[in-house]
Amino acid sequence: MKWVDQMYEHHADTALSYHPCRYGKSKLLFRGPKRALKGAYCAMLGGTETYGKFLERPYPMLVEEKTGLPVVNLGCVNAGVDVFASDAEVLNLCTRARVTVVQVMGAHNMSNRFYAVHPRRNDRFLRASALMKAIYREVDFTEFNFTKHMLGALRTLSPERFETVLDELRAAWCARMTTLADRIDGKTVLMWLSDRAPTQRESSGSLDHEPLFVDAEMLDRVRPLFTDYIEVVASPAARSTGVDGMIFPPMEEPAAAEIPGPAVHEEVATMLAPVVERLMR
Repeated sequence: MKWVDQMYEHHADTALSYHPCRYGKSKLLFRGPKRALKGAYCAMLGGTETYGKFLERPYPMLVEEKTGLPVVNLGCVNAGVDVFASDAEVLNLCTRARVTVVQVMGAHNMSNRFYAVHPRRNDRFLRASALMKAIYREVDFTEFNFTKHMLGALRTLSPERFETVLDELRAAWCARMTTLADRIDGKTVLMWLSDRAPTQRESSGSLDHEPLFVDAEMLDRVRPLFTDYIEVVASPAARSTGVDGMIFPPMEEPAAAEIPGPAVHEEVATMLAPVVERLMR
């Protein structure tokens, strides 16, 4: 995700503790400390941004501070829709929540007719289907470990054939999002978080702008399934702060530069907090 216009020194290079925890029988590790989940609470599903990698205070925590209402961070690093739609414990936590916020995640980290991903680490490419191998006969898929690496190579090799793959990813995303929305009882908020608007087309050949391969037409198909929708496009001012305020070892600076920093999370919380507060009543 091209969040950074320019970068500054981060405030610390010590390790950040995420206090990883599990809920119930789920095999997923969430950011802690673990919450008691008694009474009314808001659950937040999403990927790396929701989890708040390299951040001391990600937007779920900021929303809790702004509203005074309990917020449970159920974000997973590099998650796709699959990881939540197939986890009974997560779905139960969301059904028990007064409000569930679902971050729009990319369409690449999901199993589909062309390839399979790891059930929990959705960015990990497992295998190509016979259909994919038939379309790309010259490709040795054993060379790939990650979905984005594979998709970038396939697009470079043949933009025309890649359109077939892209159509499948978008159809699978819409179907999986429909399944997820149907399985969550109660009030729900769909949240777009990006450095671009949904109507803005991705740069040709670029795999940098999350949520990858998701556009306005896809959102229009799933938005009616949610109680509310908010659109957060990070401002140039927030993006320009780069990695300032993020906590990471020096070798992880390139990874930190690819995700939103504290200023973007503050913008998210400012927009999201009043929506959560209204729906929690």
